[in-house]
Amino acid sequence: MTFQQLVISTMLLISCDTGKLHLLADVPNHLKEVSAAEVTSKSDLIWIIEDAGNDNHVYGLDNKGKMRKDLIVMNSENKDWEDLTSDKEGNIYIGDFGNNSKKRKDFVIYKIPDPDNADDRVTAEKINFTLPKDMKSKDFEAFFLLDDYFYIFSKENKSCVLIKVPNQIGSHVAEPVTDFNLDGKHHKITSADVSDDGKTVVLLNHDKLWKLSNFEPEHFFKGSIEELSFDHSSQKEGVCFKDNSTVYLTDERNKTEGGNIYSFNLN
Repeated sequence: MTFQQLVISTMLLISCDTGKLHLLADVPNHLKEVSAAEVTSKSDLIWIIEDAGNDNHVYGLDNKGKMRKDLIVMNSENKDWEDLTSDKEGNIYIGDFGNNSKKRKDFVIYKIPDPDNADDRVTAEKINFTLPKDMKSKDFEAFFLLDDYFYIFSKENKSCVLIKVPNQIGSHVAEPVTDFNLDGKHHKITSADVSDDGKTVVLLNHDKLWKLSNFEPEHFFKGSIEELSFDHSSQKEGVCFKDNSTVYLTDERNKTEGGNIYSFNLN
């Protein structure tokens, strides 16, 4: 690439239409279907994964998009990895619960201890769960960890469900928490996170996110719900808190669009 081409490419990158989003970096080119983002308490790396049909790797990127860690989860299968979360000790969790066909009966959450200091090949601990017998199979793409429970959100056009699973190694039956229905159209939830202080929840969609606050424990939808539009639509699949008022976002690569890391101020 010539210097002139580099300048033009940089100008296009800076001026691309990201609305209120701040473009931080490109995701490495070979990662086309990034489905999650997470920052742990022990480092500033942005951890990402890809979804169904891709490698069983967890990648740690810096905020310039450069890959710093590439962990192979040896005892896992990427049936449909959809989201990431972490605990206060810096352990990271992979939500393998995507279910586009709605025929899946068994779901897995993989625990990766201290990924920042892990070797390139890691062995995960497993938290398995099934749905209650009276609940139809659902597609899940979003979760977070709060007060030793995983809160897992279904991806629906209309009424959605929220379930919870304890953060305990072994097999569990998920507990229903609530049904909910966000106002308006286009409200499929593709990722979720909770702030470190536990006071704010964000739910991601392709062109917006919902900020939930002023809620009592577990009653996330009975507090304040604010819809924040990006003025920018792409296949956004990952959201995580950088701090209590700022989130990172990732989107999938689609030809010449997407494949980026963004930051977004919630206030």
